[in-house]
Amino acid sequence: MEEVIYYNELYDLYGSLLTIKQKNYFEDYYFHNLSYSEIGENNGVSRNAAFRQVHIVTEKLIDYEKKLKLFEKKNIVLHLSKIIDDPSIKKELENLF
Repeated sequence: MEEVIYYNELYDLYGSLLTIKQKNYFEDYYFHNLSYSEIGENNGVSRNAAFRQVHIVTEKLIDYEKKLKLFEKKNIVLHLSKIIDDPSIKKELENLF
C-alpha cells in the first residue's frame, strides 16, 4: 500500500512529464484499479504489454525523482514547516507544495 501511495505522489509531482498514453496506463492501473488484462483490452494490447507499460511509467517516475528529488525536498519543507514557530514562515513553507 505504501508503494501505491508513493507512486501516486510521484505522479502528482511528475505526471506532466509523461505522455498522454503513459498517463492513461498509470491512471487506469493506480486510480481506476483496472487489471492488466482490462488495461490491455481497453488499449488493444496484450496483458503483458499493459504490464510492461505500467512498469515503464513507474520506472520513469522513480527516475525523475532520483534526478530532481522533488518528493524528497517536499518532505523536508513539510518537516521544517512543522518545527518552525513563526506562523508567517510556516505558512510560506506549506504553500511551496
